[in-house]
Amino acid sequence: MSCDSAFLNKFCLNWRVILIEMKDTSPAISEMPWWNKYTLSVQEAAEYFGICDKKIRKIIEEHQNERFIMWNGSRPRIKRKLFEKYVDEKLTVI
Repeated sequence: MSCDSAFLNKFCLNWRVILIEMKDTSPAISEMPWWNKYTLSVQEAAEYFGICDKKIRKIIEEHQNERFIMWNGSRPRIKRKLFEKYVDEKLTVI
């Protein structure tokens, strides 16, 4: 029985090491640079555009059907390039 438990301990230890290595080498989407992202969360858009998140949410509330907003269920995502155009053309004072 001690042989079996030693085998299981070694087997489990090997799997833990493999899982940790897989976790460390897999690319995370959250680490993707902003210039590769099609959409931004409200927080990411606030950081990128230098506008507070409350103002971004107010713009979303006032323009719910604009092309620069993509809805993921009830969560808005900002289409980066279209929102850049909107900011350049429509917003003068933030």
